[in-house]
Amino acid sequence: MEYALDQVDLQILKLMQENGRINNADIARHLGMAPSAVLERVKKLEQKEVILQYTARINPQALEQDMLAYIFIKAQDVIGDQKVGRQLAALPEVLEVHDIAGDDGYLIKVRTRDTQGLVGLMRKSLSKIKGIISTRTTIVLDTLKETTILNIP
Repeated sequence: MEYALDQVDLQILKLMQENGRINNADIARHLGMAPSAVLERVKKLEQKEVILQYTARINPQALEQDMLAYIFIKAQDVIGDQKVGRQLAALPEVLEVHDIAGDDGYLIKVRTRDTQGLVGLMRKSLSKIKGIISTRTTIVLDTLKETTILNIP
């Protein structure tokens, strides 16, 4: 899909990333445009799938999901199959699934309540997925930066 973004589109995206609740009138004011023109551009950005969704970022500690870990998974998937990856993506504790190059087939990001929750995920869920050969887990001790904000030129 071709995106062909101009400077106005990039400015709109930047403002929306900084504040997901910003309304079209405020964007229009920042850019010196009519709100209707901003609305039209935002709709086009949604249609082109440049804007994928609107979400709220929630503090994991508020939901007692203090344990953050990354798990490298070696799988038997044939290149391009992604059968294991789709099963991993279906698990509620799994926040991200990446099909990666190298010895491991997947890298997943997971959040659980604590180490017992992580052990439970591995024993009750990951162990039941056929095609997983091995796992390597890295537990995060402290997060210095975590964002979904992309660098917009």
